[in-house]
Amino acid sequence: MTKPFMHPDFAPSETSAKLAFAGGRLDRLSEERDENCLNSALADPTARAMGFARGRVLLSFETDETGVAVMTKDALEPFAPKWDRAVLMGFAETAPRLAVPLGINPDDEDFSLPEHFKAVDFRSLALQGLLDHETLGMVAHGGSLIAWHSTHRFCARCGNETESRIGGVKRSCPSCEKDHFPRTDPVVIMLTTKGEKCLLGRSHHFPTGMYSALAGFVEPGESLESAVRRETFEESGIRIGDVRYHASQPWPFPHTLMIGCYGEALDSEINMDAIELDDCRWFTRDEVRDILAGGGPKNDDGTPKFFMPPKMAIANRLVADWVKDG
Repeated sequence: MTKPFMHPDFAPSETSAKLAFAGGRLDRLSEERDENCLNSALADPTARAMGFARGRVLLSFETDETGVAVMTKDALEPFAPKWDRAVLMGFAETAPRLAVPLGINPDDEDFSLPEHFKAVDFRSLALQGLLDHETLGMVAHGGSLIAWHSTHRFCARCGNETESRIGGVKRSCPSCEKDHFPRTDPVVIMLTTKGEKCLLGRSHHFPTGMYSALAGFVEPGESLESAVRRETFEESGIRIGDVRYHASQPWPFPHTLMIGCYGEALDSEINMDAIELDDCRWFTRDEVRDILAGGGPKNDDGTPKFFMPPKMAIANRLVADWVKDG
């Protein structure tokens, strides 16, 4: 391949490209690799790598207030990188970009890092704007691959230990010769609307006052539209007619793709599943507009009674775009 798959001056206008974790632009070149590609990348003086440790990325703040996540191999050496388990994410022009698990444990009680270094979880990276859009996309890419390799070390067919191949884009079983490929778990997240109202719910694990679009995993043999209708009905008792795709977002927790949709409600009476949801209700467009702006009803202590997921989440974009289009 002589030119990148995406033109360097192309600024995508689609909603998906603007979402957190969706800014990756590396040339993966998965179809053009051989079994020596990882060793070649590691030997390349232009190679740079991201270090991962238990759902966190190593950042250096020595030269940049927003943090540097893509480092030289030498810069990562003090953190016990496991180069034999590195994965080749792709190339920035011709320079290799790798993801590597580190031999450190940020969960240890006595864990500490040298000055100017921090191990930051993926969600905080996005919420705090510690990385630029493209680098955050690399976090989703590398983090998802590292997570998949760590949990798929054994063959699902025969149980033998598998081996990473062609730079980490698959694992192969030397015993039964079965190939295994990185998984992406599809989740539909849908904003159900009926005229000037939208349906929002809150899971039991949400912070008090947070409401969001309903969501659920796509099941085998199911279209996205069917998943939207089934999940909405199961959780709220609302039947859905037309379904319209809006945007998608890589979600590296650990390797999910959030597929945002709008669904048109055929009825209004809520019959909530109390096991799935703590609450579910209709909000008017004006109410949602106020909530997104930090207004709306207040608690006795002056805090908002209702609020939405942060802007990094596709749920926020689904709601905000529906308000804007009204």
